[in-house]
Amino acid sequence: NEAAILAARANKPKITMTDITEGINKVILGPQKKSLLITDKERKLTAYHEAGHAVLAKMLEHADPVQEVSIIPRGLAGGYTMYKNDEDKYYISKTEMEEKLIALLGGRAAEKLALDDISTGASNDIEVATQVARNMVTVYGMSDEIGPISLKNDNGELDYQMFGEEIEDKIGREVNKLINTAYRDAQTILTQNMAKLHEIAGVLLEKEKINEEEFRRFFQN
Repeated sequence: NEAAILAARANKPKITMTDITEGINKVILGPQKKSLLITDKERKLTAYHEAGHAVLAKMLEHADPVQEVSIIPRGLAGGYTMYKNDEDKYYISKTEMEEKLIALLGGRAAEKLALDDISTGASNDIEVATQVARNMVTVYGMSDEIGPISLKNDNGELDYQMFGEEIEDKIGREVNKLINTAYRDAQTILTQNMAKLHEIAGVLLEKEKINEEEFRRFFQN
């Protein structure tokens, strides 16, 4: 429906893939805010933040391919990296979840490496990453320290009482270890691909948006 509205407003004879992509983005992320006043520093932070996500998505074995990268604000987001997923997955491995943590922390890692600064733009990424790590430890039994147990009670809520008071400290240490390891791995991968990071961020600052085909070209040489 959104794609049809966009095509009609542009007086197009038919709906194109560009309209569909924009319609999806509008529904998921909110409308574009091109009129929003953004400082050069904020634009640069956003460009490197999104470039960090995109580079890691390319370099990580199990990450979904990048469909679009943009520094045009949408909804509450200053920019975004959209991914393409053509598979229905019934199970997710520990390796895939660890890579998800790395990809989520790629924006923060890129800001720090490229600009020696960090921003509040990574707050949602950090929140999601912490929840993923927490679920790995407390729900999916993916911690060697805690073991293959689920801490959920019959109501689906986390319940530490049957395992004693020390379990909360162990969970905290395990979650912290997963997050810190992922952040270090994100920094290592980006450091090895700094030229691509700078190149992609530079194009984002110039064009504001990179589509799937344009993104693939960065890695064809």
